[in-house]
Amino acid sequence: MLRKVITCFIILLIFLISFSIPSMAENIEDLTPEELDDKRMGLYLKTESTTSIPWYYFAAVDSYERGLRRARKDLPEEKGLIAIHITQEEWQGPANPLQEDQNPRSISFFEGIGKDGNGDGIADLNDDEDVLYSFASFLSSYGVHDKDIQIGLWDYYQRDKAVELVTGHARTYKTINSLDLRERAFPVPLSANYSYRSTWGNARGWGGKRIHEGTDIFAGHGLQVKSTTFGIVELKGWNKFGGWRIGVRDTNNVYHYYAHLSSFEKGIERGTVVKPGDVIGYVGSSGYGKEGTQGKFPPHLHYGMYRDNGFIEWSFDPHPSLRIWEKAERKRKSS
Repeated sequence: MLRKVITCFIILLIFLISFSIPSMAENIEDLTPEELDDKRMGLYLKTESTTSIPWYYFAAVDSYERGLRRARKDLPEEKGLIAIHITQEEWQGPANPLQEDQNPRSISFFEGIGKDGNGDGIADLNDDEDVLYSFASFLSSYGVHDKDIQIGLWDYYQRDKAVELVTGHARTYKTINSLDLRERAFPVPLSANYSYRSTWGNARGWGGKRIHEGTDIFAGHGLQVKSTTFGIVELKGWNKFGGWRIGVRDTNNVYHYYAHLSSFEKGIERGTVVKPGDVIGYVGSSGYGKEGTQGKFPPHLHYGMYRDNGFIEWSFDPHPSLRIWEKAERKRKSS
């Protein structure tokens, strides 16, 4: 009788596990963006508690690598919550003869990065907790202070720009204190008199044969220019082509370029974290000459977008995004 009861209990337990815990892929597809943020933050905070690496560095690396996956065809689309991509060779160790090794001890022996992050005794490359904990353990081996983490990031990515982007993302997440950075804004006030059309890719003659890498928004001199995104000011100053210009990097690795300004907003400096709608400068006609050159063309904002893929950065047409943001902002204001 007791044996029969135990057998029934085991069958019931298997049934409950099979039907109450769906696959990660099914969970991801069913979650709202807000629910995804909550689950990711839970993983970041848990890993922070075990490694002492601040959560915003995990958010930064995760969003950096998610941006790489979107920009490159050689990287697979993430299947779970965490987008950090670790190759099988890096995970198990390059000299490890065991294919797809999941034993933490043998992986450690062959100097692989893979670790057991959830305590189940398995170092699973497809498990979000294991992946995040493994990456965090690599970073924490260099120390837990900002400078130590930056050294670890450089050793992992072997690219100065990657370290710059990740640390910029981390500062943005730390300042905003949220993973929800999806909001966008149109770069000039909707109530202003402005006009724009798609001009990306058109020929430009000044300074040599080149293409137009943005959209020109024609507006009155001195009109406010707003940040379209959450991000960090990566660049500010003079350029002979763009005149007085500002560059803001968002957490998707996209660089937002604002050029031909007449002046900058007070307090906006390199390293400043901005939000959608924050004033960063004012429309002008600067550029096409030495520093201070003005008036060689009608006042307008040149707005460009550039995507980083981990190797290079390239321009893409911002016009479709501007149309979407303009429409969305009008809808928000009307409601």
